[in-house]
Order: sequence, then structure tokens, then C-alpha cells
Amino acid sequence: MTTQQKNAPLQAPRRRLSWNDPGVRAVVYQVVALLAVAWVAWFLVSNTLHNLAVRNIATGFGFLDREAGFAIGETAVAYSPSDTYGRAIWVGLLNTLRVAVIGIVLATILGTLIGIGRLSKNWLVARLTSMYVEVMRNVPLLLQLFFWYALITENMPGPRQAHNPLPGVFISNRGLKVPGLEGNSLDWMLGGLALAFVALIVLAHWARKNQERTGRMFPLGRAALGLFIGLPIVGWLVSGASLTLDMPELKGFNFQGGLTLSPEFAALLAGLVIYTSAFVAEVVRSGIQAVNQGQWEAAESLGLRRGLMLRLVVLPQALRVIIPPMTSQYLNLTKNSSLAVAIGYPDIVSVVNTTLNQTGQAIEGILIIMAAYLTVSLSISIFMNWYNKRIALVER
Repeated sequence: MTTQQKNAPLQAPRRRLSWNDPGVRAVVYQVVALLAVAWVAWFLVSNTLHNLAVRNIATGFGFLDREAGFAIGETAVAYSPSDTYGRAIWVGLLNTLRVAVIGIVLATILGTLIGIGRLSKNWLVARLTSMYVEVMRNVPLLLQLFFWYALITENMPGPRQAHNPLPGVFISNRGLKVPGLEGNSLDWMLGGLALAFVALIVLAHWARKNQERTGRMFPLGRAALGLFIGLPIVGWLVSGASLTLDMPELKGFNFQGGLTLSPEFAALLAGLVIYTSAFVAEVVRSGIQAVNQGQWEAAESLGLRRGLMLRLVVLPQALRVIIPPMTSQYLNLTKNSSLAVAIGYPDIVSVVNTTLNQTGQAIEGILIIMAAYLTVSLSISIFMNWYNKRIALVER
């Protein structure tokens, strides 16, 4: 063998197509599976379009621009029966988002407290919270919604005999009526609240970095209270202090004016929060127990009280275990809100059901519901995954 032949690079042997080659078989199987899925999709779509054409049923989303012609009992934005189906569906989606966002916040707070209570050294607190978790997790959510709805509507008096615990506050089977605010300053005050929330996030980030650098704790609680009170007042003053109090009054068979918390919304929110908080409590309990006992002992050796040990040492470490299953509970609460149709709350499922009954566009209606829940669920997942990566331990 010559020197030139020795220095020549080795060439890989040519790969021959053979059924005995696992790589070749893998490619063939994937191509066959892809063709099978494509054929099934084509068959379903073509069969559906054929059946719709035979029955002279129109397809497409053009119906969204037509007049809806039906009222919605509870709306977050202005709506009337003369608006379009698209506007009605938007109102239903906002109603779903409202109950989902409020429910997630309340279920997180209540579930965290119950989860901590299950680990309490107080025998009574530990047993009561354990009983709460076991009962609420094992009673179907739909039954809980029926229970809360019946409790609110059947055991409450009518508007003329409504309970009046505070001036301007009325409790009846029509819901909870409270005074509302009206005027040009309201938007400025809401803007001040939003600005306070953003400022609090920035301030919390600075306070954490400052504590890591100097070891001194910043009074974040008092600062947050000042922001949430001071900035709305500044907005009220800047806008000319144009704000009036709208008091509810009994006119005819119902109350007029003020803000209303409907029985349907209250029952749905109570059912979702109580049911989901039982699962959240177990997630929090397991996350706290996943933290090594040595962390408790190290914090105790520094002279910290149990509350500070939990807040400053244990819970930050437990979050890495809590966040992934907590994401599933948030998604479950959002999707379980579709049970609102059972008690008459006008969420997106209820509104779309009314729409498809009037228009006959069943497939398009179902696609709208699927797209809405898919978008909301993916948004929650993306945010929670981002937060999970942000607090994850990074090995160096």
C-alpha cells in the first residue's frame, strides 16, 4: 500500500435499500402512517361536505355578520340583540375569561391556604382541611354547581324582600347588588390600578436583587398598599375628580343601577373555586413536603418564625415542584367553566349553542368553541412554562 493510499480519507460504505435495515423500515412506516392520516382526514371532510350539500345546509362563517336577535343576560361589554353573532360570541368569550381569571386567582389563594393547613401542627386545623380536600375532590363538579345555584336562588328572598345588610347593598334571588362608580375619572383610576400593578412587579424585582446584595428586606407590602391606593387617587385628581356613586334602587320587580353579581356567576365561581382549590391544596402540600427537612432546620437555626420560614425559605423551593401540576389545575378550571351552560350562565358554550340553533351552523359553532378553548389553554400553558423555566435551578 502506497503512502498516498494510507493518507486517503476512509469512505463510508454505500447504504443499500433493504427491508432488513431498521432505518429503511422506520421511514416506510412513517410514510404509510402519514398517508393513512391524510386519507382519513380527506374522507371525513369530503363526507361532511357531501352530507351538508345534500341537505342544502350552507357552510362558512358568513353568519357571524348577521344580526343575532337574542339577548344575553350578563355582559362585560355593551351588547344588544341588534348586534351581530360575532359580537355575541365575543361577549360569551369575555364571560368565560372573566370567570376563569377570577377563579384561578381565588382557587390559588384558597388552595394554598388549605394545603398549608394540612401540614399544620394544630390537630383540628389539619383534620378540617383534610376533610375539605377529601369531600370536595370526590363530589362531581356538576353536582356542586347545582347545589350552589339552588342554595343561592331558592333560599334567597325576592327583590322586594331583599336583605339589606349595608346601605346600597341588596341580596336577593336576583343576585348581589352593590353601588357602582360612574364618570370620566373611572378610566383614569383603572389606568392607575394597572400602572400600580406594573410598578409593583418592577419594585418586587428590585427588592429581591437589593436583598441579595445587601441582606436588607424592603417593606414591599406597605409599598404595594401605597401604590394601589395612591395611583388611582392621582388618576382621579388628574381627570378632574369627575366621579359619581351609582346606588341601586328598587324599581318595579327588580333593582336598577349599581353593579350586579348574578346568581349564575356566583354559583359557577363558587363551584369552580371550591372544587379546584381541593386539588390545588394537594399540589401545594406535596410541593412543600418535597423540600428537604434540612431546609426547615437551617431556617430555624437562624431564628426565623415558622411563617417566615415557609414564605422565605420553603415555598420558593417548593414552587419548582408545584408549578407543573398547578398548570394542569389552571387548565382544568378553564375547561370546566364550560359546565356553566347547566346553570344558565352565558359563557361561550351557551352563546354558541344558541347561535347554532338559530343558524344551523353546527360544525362552525363547534370549531369556534374548540378554537377558543385551545387558544386560552395554550396561552395559560405558555405563560406557566415560561414562569417554570424562570424559577428552575440552573446547574453551573
